Amino acid sequence: MDHKITDRRVVIYPPYIDSKLTVKEGRRIPVAQACESPSCHEVFESVLRLNFKANLEDKCYPRDYMQRGRIRVELKNENGEPVNPAIPNRRTLLIEVAKLVPTTNARAKRGDPSKVDEPVGLPKLLKPKEEKLLQQSNKKSKKKK
Repeated sequence: MDHKITDRRVVIYPPYIDSKLTVKEGRRIPVAQACESPSCHEVFESVLRLNFKANLEDKCYPRDYMQRGRIRVELKNENGEPVNPAIPNRRTLLIEVAKLVPTTNARAKRGDPSKVDEPVGLPKLLKPKEEKLLQQSNKKSKKKK
């Protein structure tokens, strides 16, 4: 009897830890523990920081074919024991990865969209136009009187 060798690695798609998605759309952890818009590179970097062996693959997320990239993680060794005893299962791994994503180098390079209130310099660009509009409206209101 031949037994097939199965791949015991865990698959992580970035939507699993995306706080903007619903459970129906693919989020697997609570919103309070999820992170905003993770990329596959950020998730991959976070998994490596947790000292797991992982591979980044160019595959599409089945629920949304526009989402590219998945990470395969060796959560358990050949004996079936967890590689990291503090992270024994997939859910714990997802929660720990979601905590690390905001601190990754990839997120720092692209800038954190949740921390940006307004684009820099935008109010300065709008003020002259607003002043012109105010001046024009004041002139019109004076002519009517």
